[in-house]
Amino acid sequence: MVSLLEYLHINYVYICMTMHLAHPSLSMGGKKKGKIKFRNAEEARKQRELESDWHDLQKRWGVEAEDKKRKRALAADPLVYSLGTPIGRSNTHHIKSLDTGHSGPVSSKQPTKYTGGEMLGIGQLHKSNAVPVFRQQDAVDIARMRRG
Repeated sequence: MVSLLEYLHINYVYICMTMHLAHPSLSMGGKKKGKIKFRNAEEARKQRELESDWHDLQKRWGVEAEDKKRKRALAADPLVYSLGTPIGRSNTHHIKSLDTGHSGPVSSKQPTKYTGGEMLGIGQLHKSNAVPVFRQQDAVDIARMRRG
């Protein structure tokens, strides 16, 4: 038989041990930062000096002004968009479109065809490597490459 103390210990271990299986993002602690502790007064003084320099630099570059602009923009009324016709454009129905006699959205380009006037033939360098031959000398060179 299990004593009451052992039973409580087993339940306590079971409850506590299951917590380590939960992902850290499921914890309720958040990212609260506590008070920063320094090793000595000199480091605390340096930190305060750095913070004041940082705030002075932000003021010099106008970061606070940008924060004010951002806050003002966020506090402003939201923009309203409409998909209707703008004022002044709805009264142009009396203007006729130019009729060019073309039907369809765009004119189609005539397909290019090779007439074969420049090419003498097709030479074969190696196995299935077919190359176009444009000059008589190219045909002679290809024939010599295959044999020699």
